[in-house]
This record gives sequence, structure tokens and C-alpha cells, in this order.
Amino acid sequence: MDNANLKKNFLSAQIDLSKFSSANFEKATEDEKRQQDVMGESTTFFKDGMRRLRKNPLAMASIVVLLLIVLIILVAPAFVPYSYDQIITVDGVRDKGSANLGMMEYSAREQAYMDKTGEKLFPHLFGTDGLGRDYFIRVIYGTRVSLAVGVVAAVMVVIIGIIYGSIAGYFGGRVDLIMMRIVDIIYSLPDMLIIILLSVVFKERLGALFEGTVLAKLGSNMISMFIVFGLLYWVGMARLIRGQILTIKNNEYVLAAKCIGTSNRRILKTHILPNCLSVIIITTALQIPSAIFTESYLSFLGLGVSVPLSSLGSLANDARAAMQSYPQRLVIPAVVICLIVLALNLLGDGLRDAFDSKLD
Repeated sequence: MDNANLKKNFLSAQIDLSKFSSANFEKATEDEKRQQDVMGESTTFFKDGMRRLRKNPLAMASIVVLLLIVLIILVAPAFVPYSYDQIITVDGVRDKGSANLGMMEYSAREQAYMDKTGEKLFPHLFGTDGLGRDYFIRVIYGTRVSLAVGVVAAVMVVIIGIIYGSIAGYFGGRVDLIMMRIVDIIYSLPDMLIIILLSVVFKERLGALFEGTVLAKLGSNMISMFIVFGLLYWVGMARLIRGQILTIKNNEYVLAAKCIGTSNRRILKTHILPNCLSVIIITTALQIPSAIFTESYLSFLGLGVSVPLSSLGSLANDARAAMQSYPQRLVIPAVVICLIVLALNLLGDGLRDAFDSKLD
């Protein structure tokens, strides 16, 4: 049948192109074409969030500061000829006059050695402590320990919180009721008291268990601190993930996945948790400074790393006795703690603004 003889129904939305000619249409301008290209550009949730993050000057400045700190603590030990537990020696003999040196100072024996041999010794950038150990390298290793504690604690919190919150939120009902009552009980436990009790209980048992291993350098206090992070500090993440899943699990695409027989594990992994990514990223970024600050004040109270290993909190604690005579020993680790925590908090706020769709 000829298309020209077809009759158009009254309620049809079909357009009769024979009534239009090329003169009725205008060609798109170059600007309109470019605008269409931009509007049609495909993106992902992560790319869109990173694009927003790059527009936040405070967040980008925080990233630069954190990268500089990480670069310094990784590179500095290769250039500084001292160790965090090394007492200054000159020509193989302990230099008792190297204790309590000021910034960029040499001891009398070091100065005499340089005058005699003409060899230039590496300066003590931040001076030395009361035992004659280079303070700069102790700050470097202390920053390493504090950052490592923050990252490890945040990873532990994220993993445990995601698993626990996902199970409680997805299955709901009696499972959710029982699991969340356990969370309420854990919330009621005083974390400081638990850390002190675990430190006392594990001091002998863990010391013998990890003797001769890498964990022995951390000491029973640090190991008990990690155990407490794993036992107590994940409850906040679990509650956030549970709340997100309770909202997401009733969406149409989740119900469709259930109808075609998709397993619960695959639904959580493929359809639900990717939609919780913004909460996970933001909470993780904010958990790291919280863990660093927790480790710092616990080390300040003497419940952190074991000597001779140092953290920023233990360095500040050691500096209290000579605070009036050598204030730089307290100021330097305190400034580093504030700088790291401030940078991570600003980065966390920037990630929240970039990845939280509710703020659009």
C-alpha cells in the first residue's frame, strides 16, 4: 500500500512530513552543537564527585598538605643518618653532651670532631631529646605511627561496620532487632576504661605471644588499642550503613533483582552497597582523624606505643617534663597533629560536599 494514501488517525501523534520542507527548519549553530556534546557527555558517580572535589580549594589544599607530609615521612629516613632509637655517638663513643640540644645545634664533641676531620655531620634539625636522640627523626617516625594507626583503624571500622550494618539493614525484622540491640550495648561501654583494662590484661599475655615478631615493637598497649577499635568503634559506621540500606532495599531495581532469583549477596554487592558509596567515603575520611586523635591522647596518657618507638602523642607526653626549658619539643608534635587532623577534616568535608547527592 502506498504511504501517500495512508490516512492519519485523528488521535495519532504521527507527523506528516510531506507538509514540511527544509525551509521550515534551521540548522543548529556551532555553539548549540558544542552544548549538545557537553550535555551528552557520559560520566560516573566517582568522576562526577572528583570533578566537584577539584572545585573545592580547601579540600585540594588539604590533599596537597597530606601528600607533602606522606612524602616527607617516606623520604626523610633515607637522608637522615639517625634512627628513632639511636643515641648520638661521635667516632663510636656515646656523646653525653648531645642531650637537650636546640634546633640546628651541634654538641661540643660533634663540633670538635668536625673541626678535626673536616667532615660535615648531618645537623639536628629539631635538636635532640633528653637522652641524646635526634628529635627530627623521632617526629618522622612518630608521624608514621600515628598515620598508620589512623588508616588501619579506619579500615577496620569500615569493613566491620559495612558487613554488620548490611546484614542488619537488608534482612530486617528480628535479625535487625537483635543486631541493633547489640550495637546499643556496645555504645554504652566506656572505651577509655576498656582500653585500660585490655592493656593491663594483655600486657603479659600478648607480650609473650608476639615476642620476636614485628608486632612486638608496637607493644601490648597498641595491640589492645587496635582490638578496641575493632570491638567498639565500628558501631557508628554500622548504623549509617543500616539506615542507607533500609532506604534503598525497597527500590524497584532491588525488587526486580529479587524477582529474577538474584542471591542476597549479589544484590548487596551489586545493587545496594554501590549506592552507599558516598556515605562510606565520607565516614572513612572522617574516621581517620578521629582515630589519630584517639591514639594521640592515649599515647599522651602513656597507653600508646611502647618505648623506644614513638608516636606524636608519646612525644608530646615526653616533652611535658621539659616544657618550660624546651617548649619546641611539645610544640612540634602538637602542630603536626593539628595539621594532619585539620587537613583530614577539611578533606572529609570536601568529600561530603562532592559525593553527597542530597546537598545538590
